[in-house]
Amino acid sequence: MLFVAPIAAGAQQPTTTQVQQALQQQPGLGDAVRNRIAQSGLTADQIRTRLSASGYPSTLLDPYITATGPLTTPAPGAQELAALQALGLPSMAGQVLPYDTGLVRSVRTAPSDVFGVDVFQRTTTQFLPLLAGPVPADYKLGPGDNLVLILTGDVELSYSLPVTREGFILIPQVGQVHVANLTLDQLRDVLYTRLGRVYSGVRRAGNATTRFDVTVANVRANQVYVVGEVAQPGAYQISSLGTVFTALYAAGGVTERAKLRGVDVQRLGKTVATLDLYDYLLRGDTRNDIRLETGDVIFVPIHESRVRVSGAVLRPAVYETKAGETLADVIRASGGFRPDAALERVTVARILPASERGAQSIARQSIVVPLPSPISRSDSGRGEKGDVRSVIVPPFALEDGDVVQVDSLESAAEQYTVAITGMVQQPGNYPWRPGITLRQLMVLARGPRIGVDLREAEIARLPADRSKGQLATTLRVSLDSTYLFARDSGQRYVGPPGVPFPAAGTAAEVPLEPYDNVLIFRQPDFELQRTVTITGEVAYPGTYALRAKDDRLADLVERAGGLTPRAYSEGIRFVRPADDRGRINIDLPKALRDHASRDNIILQPGDSVRIPEYQPSVRVSGAVNSPGSVLYRRGAGLEYYLSAAGGFNRVADKGAVRVRLANGEIRTRRKSLFFGSSPTPGPGSEVFVPSKDPNEPRTDKVALFAAIAQILASTVAIIVVARRL
Repeated sequence: MLFVAPIAAGAQQPTTTQVQQALQQQPGLGDAVRNRIAQSGLTADQIRTRLSASGYPSTLLDPYITATGPLTTPAPGAQELAALQALGLPSMAGQVLPYDTGLVRSVRTAPSDVFGVDVFQRTTTQFLPLLAGPVPADYKLGPGDNLVLILTGDVELSYSLPVTREGFILIPQVGQVHVANLTLDQLRDVLYTRLGRVYSGVRRAGNATTRFDVTVANVRANQVYVVGEVAQPGAYQISSLGTVFTALYAAGGVTERAKLRGVDVQRLGKTVATLDLYDYLLRGDTRNDIRLETGDVIFVPIHESRVRVSGAVLRPAVYETKAGETLADVIRASGGFRPDAALERVTVARILPASERGAQSIARQSIVVPLPSPISRSDSGRGEKGDVRSVIVPPFALEDGDVVQVDSLESAAEQYTVAITGMVQQPGNYPWRPGITLRQLMVLARGPRIGVDLREAEIARLPADRSKGQLATTLRVSLDSTYLFARDSGQRYVGPPGVPFPAAGTAAEVPLEPYDNVLIFRQPDFELQRTVTITGEVAYPGTYALRAKDDRLADLVERAGGLTPRAYSEGIRFVRPADDRGRINIDLPKALRDHASRDNIILQPGDSVRIPEYQPSVRVSGAVNSPGSVLYRRGAGLEYYLSAAGGFNRVADKGAVRVRLANGEIRTRRKSLFFGSSPTPGPGSEVFVPSKDPNEPRTDKVALFAAIAQILASTVAIIVVARRL
């Protein structure tokens, strides 16, 4: 049976010829369908059974089944593409057709506000019956089922036995056996008698020499009718294993007008079951999802009472209500309160009867339903202790059209706060409540930090009178040693040596007012150890704590055991990360000789000192003919090391030679028309000759010399004129 969906208003429905022409323009579509079916892993029998259960001809997709299909795959039609959904595969119709054919039901683009409406849409295969494996023990046989009978032992026989329209199977040499409305266990009892008349070895006792087994190879398709508020009312052929859920799924799901809490199943003119779909949606209860029989009618009526739940609940939506259900039931159906729900009250907006609306035509009134105070947030969930019915006071009956609003907690900007800063673990703003004290605020801030001064604190409070431009009034409050505590441990800890704190119990509790700002002081001159690091050629490298604020470089070298015989003191690298100062040039030999010199600087936290090993060589790299290391020669200048490295090559930038000394200092060669200066490399230095920029225009030498000659001539002329004067 073909699934037909209504075309949207204003849309032009294509003709069958137009659809087929569009599909014919997809030459590889048939192979794509065949590949998709092959990749599904379904057998040919499973494919045919699912098609039949979904209302399609069982042989519809035979041309695309790899094992049986023709060598040339025909082009599929829209019906074949729509049938892929019955196999649990995504439909290809929307990918290959340029318009809506109406043959495949369009999936709702936006989720429905009505709880449960979207569940039975054909977007998954979760409601298709399980066709593989044995049938359930209570499955009753009927016309259209196909059985398999196997005999082993004295005889080896196998029979395929379809059930006729009259409910019989025909067993060779045995005759007709009526099986309609029998379970497999009941059929086995019948077969013991009927087969035993023909095969003497078939006996119920353990000494049987012929044994048999009967199973259901293929189940029949039942025709059922789905009417009422469903997407596609009509008659559907579904598997005899199918249930009410299967039928609703085949019909494309329910509409937004559907009554989910009263779906009727009618059989032979009588109602045999009424499903409340909330049992399944909220609790996973499928006990009333009965198996359908041929001729059953599933009727989905229009909904009755509905209530909208919005705000700070886990699942805001529109919910159906039954007679007698209260606000608590609806809150529970919505999943309960969110952690940020304001648990003081719930507001219900109710439509007034026409007689009560008055001259101003006020259609709704707001009813505030109070909740008990205080309510533990852990009690607003599910379970016996957290049953929401125990927190709704009084029991509040709902009416059709009510809107339940659960407010969220106010943001920090909309509620009273207090602030704490200074020597606490977590300074910041905290919610104010009546009766909160400074001690409680200290607990929220996770207690004091090391170095806190617990003699007193300062509170900045909003002034009562602002007529003179006053912004705040300040007051000092007393503290004591009981504020030294570890959060949640119940044990005190001893602070660092320093200012003695007042004895326990000497400070009164300090109540706080909205927007108070508390400052917790630091002990005067309290500071943790300052550390500096010295590495390289000293006797005891490592990280040292400064003994005083005026400790100097020479003191550190002395504490580190002095320089080793391999140390190169001129190559000291002194780095100060504080304030991003970086490397500082230090004359260490001078600092060690004269402790009063400026090179013997005062150390600061984080300073790093490295004394390198003496390297009796100078490295020359860059645009020279023979880069490498040259032995250091006392008194030799830059030209000596450049010459030892083979001199400049043709691309060398001679005026930009750089020398990096062992202490990290970089000096650059300076060269002008008449004067120049070159840095002198020391032990462990590196000479680098950069290359010229190939994109920079080259200066013409003739023009350069002409300019020089002109300058000299002008200079001579000026001198001659000056002497004559």
